[in-house]
Formats: sequence, C-alpha cells, structure tokens
Amino acid sequence: MVTKTEETQLNRLENQVDNGGGGAWDYLCLVRKLKVRRSQKVLKHGLSILNDPKQRSSLGADEWTLYEQVAVAAMDCQCLDVAKDCTKVLRKRFPDSKRVGRLEAMLFEAKGSWDLAEKAYASLLEDNPLDQVIHKRRVAMAKAQGNISVAIDWLNKYLETFMADHDAWRELAEIYVSLQMYKQAAFCYEELILSQPTVPLYHLAYADVLYTLGGLENLQTAKKYYASTIDLTGGKNTRALFGICLCASAITQLTKGKSKEEKEGSQLQSLAAKVLEKDYKQRAPDKLPQLTTALKSLTLSS
Repeated sequence: MVTKTEETQLNRLENQVDNGGGGAWDYLCLVRKLKVRRSQKVLKHGLSILNDPKQRSSLGADEWTLYEQVAVAAMDCQCLDVAKDCTKVLRKRFPDSKRVGRLEAMLFEAKGSWDLAEKAYASLLEDNPLDQVIHKRRVAMAKAQGNISVAIDWLNKYLETFMADHDAWRELAEIYVSLQMYKQAAFCYEELILSQPTVPLYHLAYADVLYTLGGLENLQTAKKYYASTIDLTGGKNTRALFGICLCASAITQLTKGKSKEEKEGSQLQSLAAKVLEKDYKQRAPDKLPQLTTALKSLTLSS
C-alpha cells in the first residue's frame, strides 16, 4: 500500500517530468518500486528514453528493465505494436528467458488470444509451478473473459500453495461478495483478520458480511467487529459507527430487549449515535437532519 508521503513524492516527480524539469528515469524507478499503475505516463516517458540512444546506453543493465516496464505499460494502453517491439528486443537479448516468455504470453492475452495465452502460461508453469505472477495472470484472464467460476477455482488453487497472500484472499472475498456468496466471503475475511489483525479494513468488511447474513449470532459478532474497527481507527470510521447502530437495532428486534447484553448494546448504540451526530455537525451540517431522522427510525424500530 502506497503511503501519503510516497504518493506526494510520486505526484511531485510526475509534475516535474511533465513540465520538462527532467527526472524521467527517477520517476519510472519510483513507479516500479511502488508498484503503482501509471501506464500512460510510463509509456510516454519510457519511450522518450528508449528512443534516445545516448540516454538508453547510459542505463547499463537497467535498459532491459525499462524495456520490460514499457512493454507492460504499452499492453495496458493497447499500444500492442510498441509492446511487441519491446518484447522482440528482449527476446533477442535473452533468448531462453522465462520472464520474456511471460511477457509474450501477456501479449497474447492483450490481443484477446485467450487459447494461445493459456497454452503459454501452462507451459511456463510446467517449468516453474511456483511462479505467482503467472498464477495471478490466469485469474485475471478468467475474469476478463467473464469466467468468474474459473477465476474462483484458480484463486482457491493458488491459495492452497500461497496461503499468506493477503491480496489474493481479499480478491477472492470481493468476488464472493459480488456473487452474494457471503459465507464463503466471511471465511476469506477471517483468514485476513488472522494474518493481519490490526488492519481495520478487514474487520469492517467482515462485519458488513456478517450483518448481511443476518441472524442473532452473526449480528452479535458483526457488532463486535464494527466496534473493533472503531477502536483500530481511533473512533473515526463513520461506516462502523452506522454499523453499530444497525446491528443494535436489529438485535433488539430479535431479542425484544430481554437479554442483559442487548440492554448494554442499546447503550452502545446511543453512544455511537452521539459520535455520529457530532461528526456530522463538524463535517456535513447540511446533512444532519437526514442523519437525525435515520437514527430516530432505528430507535423506533428497535
């Protein structure tokens, strides 16, 4: 994840290069380091270096890294002739490279030649079954073709080997949510919380899924994870505060306020509502009447 400081540095350098202030290579290196997607800029500034023999030769071995970076950016921008030319240069320089083979497979993918891309990826995986990039490319290719069930299968198989890949778990969870497969999504978020317990985003997403599933036990657990989100964000997560109110109201309807725990829950709901009202007064006073009406409806329904 890119920090605000890194993003500021990147934007400053990008503006500098765009305005003719130099630093194109430094910008391209930073884009690569941060793994951000600035394909049009990479294509433009990368080609300006590659088309200048003096600048290109000054890079030394990094010249080939730039060819690869520009090739991927060109595919992203559908400048397939540029991508093809860069890939050819790399294949000539590295005739037996599996990394170049991966680029060639990606080029097939960019052209929509799915069968050829799949054959190329399968061949590369035979040589190196642990190539994470290729596994992820197959998932992306399945999604691009609209084969969501195939994408799910590939992701599950991938996670059997690479269980610590948080991005893959999150992607799988989001696919399940989009298909309304909430129990499967909940399992993915449980894995994420176990491996990264201090990331509030996972607590919040897990709470949302449990609230959607409904039922007393799920609602009670959802309320706890909305509360943990609030705790992890220093009380500044508006969505989680709303979640507390919604869960408390739904739980009270189910239990009719009989249990001691739910009486305590109503107190938590009241506290969350007060924090929300204070926040809206400061940041969106024009929307305070709508908030007040919504919170009153929750109180009445409970």
